[in-house]
Parts: sequence; C-alpha cells; structure tokens
Amino acid sequence: MLTAMQLADAERHDLSNLVDTERYPLDRPDDPTLLAAIEEARADLDREGCAVLRGFLREDRLTQMREECQELASKSFYNTREVNAYFTADDPALPEGDPRRLFMTRTSGFVTRDMITADRIMQRLYVSPAMKSLVARCLGEDQVYEYADPYAGLVLNVLPEGTEQPWHYDTNEFIVTMMTQAPEEGGVFEYCPDIRTPQDENYAGVGAVIRDEDRDRVRRLNLRPGDLQLFKGRFSLHRVTRVEGATPRLTAIFAYSQSPGVVGRLERTRQLYGRVSELHIQAEQDRAERADGLLD
Repeated sequence: MLTAMQLADAERHDLSNLVDTERYPLDRPDDPTLLAAIEEARADLDREGCAVLRGFLREDRLTQMREECQELASKSFYNTREVNAYFTADDPALPEGDPRRLFMTRTSGFVTRDMITADRIMQRLYVSPAMKSLVARCLGEDQVYEYADPYAGLVLNVLPEGTEQPWHYDTNEFIVTMMTQAPEEGGVFEYCPDIRTPQDENYAGVGAVIRDEDRDRVRRLNLRPGDLQLFKGRFSLHRVTRVEGATPRLTAIFAYSQSPGVVGRLERTRQLYGRVSELHIQAEQDRAERADGLLD
C-alpha cells in the first residue's frame, strides 16, 4: 500500500534503512567512522582518480535493489554503434592512428530516469541530501546537484552477454556508480588515471592505450555489488570489458554536477538513450563552449 511505501524524498536525511550506517553513519556527519571513510576516499581520489566505499548498501537492501534493477532492465534501450573515445565523427584529415579515428563497437543498454519510479531504491538514494552531502565531502566540493536532464542523472546501465563499453571519457568531471549485479565473467572496469588534462589531450598516450600497445597505465578495479564507486571520469580514460555468461551486468549511475541545471549534449543523448527532449534541443542552442576546452 502507498502508506507503507517509501518514496524518494529530497528532504530525507536518514538512510539507515538502506545504507550500512555502522560503516557509513550518514546521519552523524561528524562521527569519526564517517570522517575516516571520507578522508580515505579523498586520498584515493587524489591519488587514483577513483574511490570505492565497500559494502555501502545493506545486504537486505542490495537484494531488493538487484530485483528492482532486474525488473527495470526489461525496459532498457539498446544501441550498437561505432564510436571513438570522444563520441565525435571521423575526420579523414587526421592520421589513421590518431585516437579520434580509432572507432570501437559500443553495445549497451540504458534505462533512463523518467522510467525509474520514486519507490525504487535508486531514486531514494539519488535525491537524498545525505547522499549528496557524502558525495560532495568525498570530492571536496561545497555542494553537488542533481542533473536537470530528464533522462540522465539517474540511469540503470544494462550490459548483457556480448556487450561492452569501450574506452571513453565522461562528460561530467565525476560520476557515482553502484553495481547491483555482477556477470559470470568479464564486465571488468578498467581505467587510466588522469591520462589527459584540460591543457593536453595526450593523443599519443590515449592512442597507445586504445590500440592495446600500453597496458602499464591501465588499472583494473574489482567492484562488488553494493559497493559505491566515485570516479573522476572526465580526465581518466575508462571502459567496461566484454560481458560473458547469461547474467547481465547491472549498474546504477548517480550523476551529480558541481553546478545546477546540467543537461546532456544533444547528440550524445540521442546515441545513448535513443531519444531527446525539447529541453535537450533548447540547451544545445544555448550552450556555450566548455570552459575546459576538451574535445568532448
């Protein structure tokens, strides 16, 4: 019944019925246990561009969230296309070995936020002030904001057998994810910390990684269902390797931004989700060039 149903609430600070608050006491911001976890996450992000809060979700809620994600996965939009790491078109004027001309097959599925109802654990976590506060503190930000994008911000990524996410960057400087179901084989998260900067795309280094000529700077992350991952994907090339076996890889993606009102790029939204809204069209018309000057 609705009276017994917990809904996403942007004013609810107490996540004790979802999160393992023995390890992460979000309702006690100055608790030494929480402060130690935040300090460790900050250090990992500074050093590696990535931090993992192990066992973030309560075990019973992980089971529930996995079941919710399995149900949502049936609504996924799947798209297969050839993309480079920047989601840009081919430029024949560039040398063949340039990473902007290295195209990879991307096949993955997404369930967008407008399909994820307010009673889902994903939504309840995403809108919670306690969750946003934790993410901001780990990243050293004063505040983080939900996306204004009606599709992105909160999505479920679905990778069934034979699919993968090839090397790419994120549009946002950071991303927060939680795998809810691991595949039988494959589906490994790999990344290259800070392979580019706002001043240098480092095309030579990026190309060597994509061509599999340089594995020295590639890190492999052992993620487990229920772990919360914070990742600086704007500057770190990353991918999810091919999934093998009948069990799909399911991952909740919580996208926050450093400023309010963020809406995804028009063409990237079309590629990822198969549709755009009037808001995306208007935002593209109004969009100024990115301040950091990077290609994507």
